[in-house]
Amino acid sequence: MYKNGVSHVTVQDDFAGVGTIISWLSYIPKSRFSPIPIMPPSDPVNRDVDFVPTKAPYDPRHMIEGRPNPGDSSSWQSGLFDNKSFSEIMAGWAPTVVCGRARLGGIPIGVICPETRAMETYIPPDPADQSSEAKAVLQAGQVWYPDSAFKTAQAINDFNREGLPLFIFANWRGFSGGMKDMYDQVLKYGSYIVDALRKYQQPVLIYIPHNGELRGGAWVVVDPSINPQHMELYADAECRGGVLEPAGTVEIKFKMRDLVKTMRRLDDTYAVLYKKLASPELSFIERRSLEQKIAERETELTPIYQQIASQFADLHDTAGRMQEKGVISDVLKWKTCRKFFYWRLRRLLAMERVKKRIADAMNEPSDAHITSMVERLFLEANESVKSYLWQDNEIVANWIEAELKNEEGSVIAENVKWVKREAVLKKIKVLIQGSPDVSMDAIVHIAQNITPAKRSDLSRVLADLDSIQPSDSVPPSPPARRQSNPFSNE
Repeated sequence: MYKNGVSHVTVQDDFAGVGTIISWLSYIPKSRFSPIPIMPPSDPVNRDVDFVPTKAPYDPRHMIEGRPNPGDSSSWQSGLFDNKSFSEIMAGWAPTVVCGRARLGGIPIGVICPETRAMETYIPPDPADQSSEAKAVLQAGQVWYPDSAFKTAQAINDFNREGLPLFIFANWRGFSGGMKDMYDQVLKYGSYIVDALRKYQQPVLIYIPHNGELRGGAWVVVDPSINPQHMELYADAECRGGVLEPAGTVEIKFKMRDLVKTMRRLDDTYAVLYKKLASPELSFIERRSLEQKIAERETELTPIYQQIASQFADLHDTAGRMQEKGVISDVLKWKTCRKFFYWRLRRLLAMERVKKRIADAMNEPSDAHITSMVERLFLEANESVKSYLWQDNEIVANWIEAELKNEEGSVIAENVKWVKREAVLKKIKVLIQGSPDVSMDAIVHIAQNITPAKRSDLSRVLADLDSIQPSDSVPPSPPARRQSNPFSNE
């Protein structure tokens, strides 16, 4: 059952099994709505990432948790997450995708990463068919096959049920599109990934790593527009992303006739030959000679111009261009991305706790509304701070966490009380709709003349109002609703 993904892990004996279960439980919350168990960092948060991914195939586990230094086995070459914190699941099935749980500065997180090496999948013979034979199928790296796509979707659903944030190394060139894969329902399993991400309720950080690339259908299934409230896409400064690879873009958008036009415009020798060929006074022999020279010149120049065109198309796939088009949140450097992701994750987790409190008080508030409200409270509470520090994840995360810990005097807690109060008052207005401006005596009179069901609702609403009385008699300014970018300071 380990080879088909039914069993997540295999162990040698019962003692190791109990240890594995306890280790697994250490990553997940103790109950359904409890916060995730954040442990003290076993690794410095601000350290650099030593292992550098290359364009050549490598073991992605080294990128996740590190490896012994090849030059000196006594030292450790660290990965993005805490050293030796990665616990892999379903390793025996669909080996072109690596899934598991790790810790980032002590924060538990689900991890999904593609295999860059070509992997061999073993298909056992069928005992019921005498002509059946065992097969070893070679699967390319950075490609989703039916089994690996299903494995990815299953891991995402597992992490979502466990309440873990998710980190995806987006280094796929697309889905396998062979006829056999189409019959094995690769498109259906790819859509399972979209469906799993759409329903994800925790922060999802997607990162195109150093020397990685994200192409075609692979981009479609991890695009942040699937779940904009929880998903964010980042790219390394030395990565590539786009629908097609440069060679494919040139083949479609810059065909041979376009190359010839460019040669005619830029190459003086080709331009002179083409101009002579247009003369009506040429003899048949001279014309054939010029056509031969033009063909030779085209053969000589075509590889150079194709290379230039590919380089030009590649410039459209850089991280800077992705950021310019607004399809990624930011451009990062591999060496220092650990610190960024740690503080970004802490900020997002703290914001999730604030959103749950406000969502309980308001009727379906928008994500942009809550974000703008917290930003306003942050700037009002820290008048000496510059507005651009709202972009600093470390400062904002520490402020929100301090506010959540300190209920007394917390501007967030007070604002939530006023929001709840306004919501309760709206309910009261609905219950006494059609009545003039009322005093307490009038409310008592109304309560005596409404139906028992409405009287029960009114009693419950008034009890809620009494339990959320803010400490300040003057309400804060109402939260500003923003239709534009919630991070802007206009």
